[in-house]
Amino acid sequence: MPFTSIIIDAHWNYHAMLMFFIWFMLMPLAIMSMRYLKPKPGPDYGIPAASTYFFSRMHIWGSYTAVCLTIAGAFVAILTVGGFSRSLHSYFGIGTLVFGCLQVVAAWFRGSHGGKYGHGADPDDPRTWHADHFDMTPKRQRFEAYHTTAGYFTLVMAAGAILTGLIQYWMPNIMTAAVIIFFGCAVLAIIAEYRGMRYDTYRSVYGTHPDLPFNKARAPIEGRAP
Repeated sequence: MPFTSIIIDAHWNYHAMLMFFIWFMLMPLAIMSMRYLKPKPGPDYGIPAASTYFFSRMHIWGSYTAVCLTIAGAFVAILTVGGFSRSLHSYFGIGTLVFGCLQVVAAWFRGSHGGKYGHGADPDDPRTWHADHFDMTPKRQRFEAYHTTAGYFTLVMAAGAILTGLIQYWMPNIMTAAVIIFFGCAVLAIIAEYRGMRYDTYRSVYGTHPDLPFNKARAPIEGRAP
């Protein structure tokens, strides 16, 4: 069969271009969509699920795709050098892969969603709204604490892998594009912060009503009446 006879030689170019796409294009999109594309919180008991679909799907599927492609990129690197090179770049790369995979595993334990418009909920019966995220149970709090913190560590590992990779195998076009994207994302983030687009996730999804479980729990901390 002609298709099965095609052979693609393993080369550092493929590894570098794939990793650049993942960590300087796909992941910034996934992260910034979650941070700045959430709908503006309303005073009611939440918003329809369709309103949260776009930013959450971009973040979830973008992250899953990034991890899968990172695994593929690691295999390309292993094939290129014929094993684990034990270089600083390879250690950063393994760290990125491990933290990335742990992010996916942690997402499986984030708990149920809930809310007025949650799956299986009756909008007219608040007793059916309860779930891990809506009630902000300890299970959900542990997930958010780990997911956010580990996400920063993953980005640090990825940045280290990219920088040491470019030192090891210099590609000026990728370096130029990386610098442009980095500063472009920084400018977009500054603009979004200035315009107040970084909404609280819980209030963005469920609303700002003071009777909501997590809003009520945070009221004394934020200096508001419970």
